[in-house]
Amino acid sequence: MDRIKPRDIQLVQNLVRFSKPYWSVADLQKILGYKNRQTLLVILHRLVRQGVLTRVRRGIYRVSINSVEGALLANLLYTPSYLSFESALSRYGILSQIPYTITLATTRRSKKMTLDGTAVEYRQLRGDLFFGHRIEQGLDIAEPEKAFLDALYLQKRGKLSLALDELDLSHLSPRKLDAYASRFPRYVQTALEGLKIKIRRAK
Repeated sequence: MDRIKPRDIQLVQNLVRFSKPYWSVADLQKILGYKNRQTLLVILHRLVRQGVLTRVRRGIYRVSINSVEGALLANLLYTPSYLSFESALSRYGILSQIPYTITLATTRRSKKMTLDGTAVEYRQLRGDLFFGHRIEQGLDIAEPEKAFLDALYLQKRGKLSLALDELDLSHLSPRKLDAYASRFPRYVQTALEGLKIKIRRAK
């Protein structure tokens, strides 16, 4: 492994001071003052090889000593978006399995990518369905009821496979579910009606 040069250490120290979770090549070129982009790319390649920087995806890097949660990074890289579907349901304990893919809702086109070796999937929702989410420790995440309805919506459209009978719906608010479901298409409301008995029994 190449020896880390003092200038490289200074470069990383400068980046850490900004407390930014990730950097594009354009960001780095501007902040570090490299006029020659090719020279910068050679330096970045060396720093990745040395383990100083991590290449998140093409053209995106982070300082390796900074631990950035994958969901937060995914949330920041493609906006607007919020964590939802299986990922949010798992966090809330509604879905017992831990999904291999980080799933987010977005109003932009659906998109798949890999960040730090983890699969990320952005699923498109209509603009009028982009609500019911909040910021928790810097992460934009759906409320439990909204994550469930987002999943139900895509399932009824044949775009998501989810075993509804295996979900623990005991902590969902029936009142909030009704309020949020009223903004979804009628077929989602109808599907929810069939699940309400299960929710009430769990209360």
